[in-house]
Amino acid sequence: MYVFFCIASSVGSSLSGEVRQTPADLYKELKQTAKVSCSHNIKNYDRILWYKQTKNKQLEFLAHMLANIGFAEEGAMVKIDGNANKGQTCTLSIESLTLNSSAVYFCAASYHSARWYIYASNCRSESLY
Repeated sequence: MYVFFCIASSVGSSLSGEVRQTPADLYKELKQTAKVSCSHNIKNYDRILWYKQTKNKQLEFLAHMLANIGFAEEGAMVKIDGNANKGQTCTLSIESLTLNSSAVYFCAASYHSARWYIYASNCRSESLY
C-alpha cells in the first residue's frame, strides 16, 4: 500500500519574493519516511512554518524552523532540519508513514518579530512592537 503526498503549489510568491517547495508530489510505502523541502529568496525572512491538511479538515501546524533551529509540535511524528534563511533549504521529514499521513503539506516563509537575549541558561524575548 502507498501513501500519497500532494505538496501545495511548488512555487508561491509574495510582493517581494518567492517560496519553493519540492517535490510537487510524492508516493511512499507505509512505515517509510517522506521528505519535503522548502526554500525562499526573501530578505530578512528567517522562519519556515510547516502545515498539513488532510481531506475535509483544517490545517494542522506541524513544525517551524527559526534560522537553523527546528521545533516540531509534540505528537506530530515529524523532524525538521536545515536552515530557514534566504537561499537555504529547510526539510520536513514525516516518519513512520500511516494512511493518516496522506495529505497536502504546505510551507510558508516568515520573519521572527522578537529579539532574543541569552543569559547563562535563561532565554527571554523582547517584543519589537
